[in-house]
Amino acid sequence: MEKIDPKKLYKSLYNPKRQYEFIEIPKLKFLSIKGWGNPNNSADYANSIGALYSLSYGLKFHSKKKYQKDYVVGPLEGLWWADNMNDFITRNKDNWKWEMLIWQPDWIEIDDFELMLNQTKNKKPNPKLDEVELKTIEEGLCVQILHIGSYDDEAPILAKMHDEIIPQNGFKMRGLHHEIYLSDPRKTKPEKLKTILRQPVLKV
Repeated sequence: MEKIDPKKLYKSLYNPKRQYEFIEIPKLKFLSIKGWGNPNNSADYANSIGALYSLSYGLKFHSKKKYQKDYVVGPLEGLWWADNMNDFITRNKDNWKWEMLIWQPDWIEIDDFELMLNQTKNKKPNPKLDEVELKTIEEGLCVQILHIGSYDDEAPILAKMHDEIIPQNGFKMRGLHHEIYLSDPRKTKPEKLKTILRQPVLKV
């Protein structure tokens, strides 16, 4: 049985360069959950991530059984915003809002999701499971870069992206700041963390 890996299937999306590049992002399917607060100490955030992974692995095994199709569970991704965007510059994480995502293959449908949601509730109860959605996101044209280092060291890279790269190329920002976590922070030193930083843009 062939195993599909989203990082190979969408190589340009999940294996970017360490330089700013503009790229067209196609429609992609995700498990999604929204919340707010500091991801470092929020029980809601931890439970939300647990719910995403429980459902993602449940759907993976369901896919092998129902469709005879196997795939690698995608990396954790996050859309981030705040009512006052200065909270990102000052790292005031208590005011951050987020939508966490895990990629799903095209053949996973709402019936598959609802079946596995009910099974997961019975096998691995989690207070956040009912807040997970299956949705399609189309970001379109974006600028992105690979950041290697601590999450708290992203600010200068994002400042250059927002204040120089985007306007100098005739674009303006739209949509939400997007991060894709290629490293496991539990097993990786902060200075070696790999994170894709992505921002949707619109031609001025």
